[in-house]
Amino acid sequence: MIQEHIQDPQHLGLIVLSGGMDSVTLLYEYRERIGLALSFDYGAKHNARELPCARYHCERLGIPHIIIPLGFMGEYFRSSLLLSGGDIPLGQYDEHNIQSTVVPFRNGIMLSIAAGLAESHALGSIYIANHFGDHALYPDCRASFIEPMTRAVREGTTNAVELIAPYTHLDKGQIASIGARLGIDYSHTWSCYQGRELHCGECSTCLERREAMAQAGLEDPTAYESKPIQ
Repeated sequence: MIQEHIQDPQHLGLIVLSGGMDSVTLLYEYRERIGLALSFDYGAKHNARELPCARYHCERLGIPHIIIPLGFMGEYFRSSLLLSGGDIPLGQYDEHNIQSTVVPFRNGIMLSIAAGLAESHALGSIYIANHFGDHALYPDCRASFIEPMTRAVREGTTNAVELIAPYTHLDKGQIASIGARLGIDYSHTWSCYQGRELHCGECSTCLERREAMAQAGLEDPTAYESKPIQ
């Protein structure tokens, strides 16, 4: 049982952990405050690559980790990010081609489940790694979403669970710089939306990954299929 592995739950929280660079960095930065990691298998093309990365870091840190299946999203929602969707756009995203990769209200759904789980196990907080680079393109990553969601989670839980989103005003390069300081092994993280054997090197998340590593002064350990589109 989860509760058997969580000591002093009221002073600990859970983290929504995808297995990507951002949430793994958050896991390490706040590891002393995290009693449970929560991942979701929602039918995304890259879930099979991300989730083992999430589990790897939880096992390394000794943090309990659970995966909740959300198959209905893959079945009924429309997004090129999902196995049921079309092709992932290549190159830098803009307001025109980004729309296909939006999974409608993804963070809202996941945070609602996280709130129920946190309340069930008397955990006092939820950590999420949304960041500034996603704000213009993904509505459920913006401060204008996080702020009212924080109030809703606090008011809607008997133990007033606090939503903590410390990267809201940071870009991915700044997050990678935190990871560099913490000595995180980013070879065990996944970014590419394609979900193939290797990172494709051409989709926006691959480009952002490379740029973030360079900005942080890190040598990129990622194996790419091809050079990124300039």
